[in-house]
Amino acid sequence: MESLTGVVHRTPLKQSSTLNSLTGAKVYMKMENLQRTGSFKLRGAYNKIASLNDLEAKKGIVAASAGNHAQGVAFAASNRGIRSKIFMPEQTPFSKIEATKSYGAEIVLHGESYQEAFLAARKEQERNGSTFVHAFDDPHVIAGQGTVALEMLQQSSDLEEIIVPVGGGGLISGVALAIKSFYPGVKVTGVQSAGAAATYNRFNGSGEDSLRTVRSIADGIAVKEPGKVTFPLIHQLVDDIVTVTDEEIAYSIVFMLEREKTLVEGAGAAALAALFSKKQRYEQKRVGIIVSGGNTDLDKLAFYKELSKKVNPLKKIS
Repeated sequence: MESLTGVVHRTPLKQSSTLNSLTGAKVYMKMENLQRTGSFKLRGAYNKIASLNDLEAKKGIVAASAGNHAQGVAFAASNRGIRSKIFMPEQTPFSKIEATKSYGAEIVLHGESYQEAFLAARKEQERNGSTFVHAFDDPHVIAGQGTVALEMLQQSSDLEEIIVPVGGGGLISGVALAIKSFYPGVKVTGVQSAGAAATYNRFNGSGEDSLRTVRSIADGIAVKEPGKVTFPLIHQLVDDIVTVTDEEIAYSIVFMLEREKTLVEGAGAAALAALFSKKQRYEQKRVGIIVSGGNTDLDKLAFYKELSKKVNPLKKIS
């Protein structure tokens, strides 16, 4: 996509002999934790902000984010000389707040989850007439996120399945649109945190699909309800959605740090957690997993290490 050329990194599609050996699959990790601003979110935010006309830009930007979209919006707005105000949940990791501030955005902390921050941002937009840049429910954002999948298939054209973390659904919608348009034989599987499984519930027709509370160490995908724009795309194009526990996510964070020497956040480890927990279905397959981000608080690593001890999915492999 032309608007992203020269701005967004073409991140590595990395193989790991250790991971291949442990899972029995050929695993290809799309390292979006190495993307500018530390996650894939820059793709959609930049594509959206690049599409704004001068009048929309002059009004300034307001957004809501659990952290990574905030950084993408702040970077893209600053790059274009547009002021931005971003609402974030009160429990947003400090690293994400500070990084967003460093890109020039004004930050407002509000609510326990993305949903509360989103509602506050909408009220701000209504008061001031600013231009709202949605974290996932926007065609330009979805299109930008879909470039992840196009790069993956350019880098390895014979992938059989791609595992994608799911919050509001912008990433998986873009991935599924791109994959089913150009590589219809490739399966697309989403993964949600068991403590924030609204899209999983609606997709599978079980449980609540509008949650009162969410609880997960994967704050980047802790969303209370599916997107209005994204879910119809998910329903139509995605093959399957699964869930993983916080313990499995923590194990995957620790695995990536100890075995692959790379730092990932909870949402960024979710696809790997799904690979571990559903490993029998992936044996002998060529599987791509999207390591969606690396913006985590370092002071939480000891907690993740302790949490990871409660589960070891690799024991079932040996």
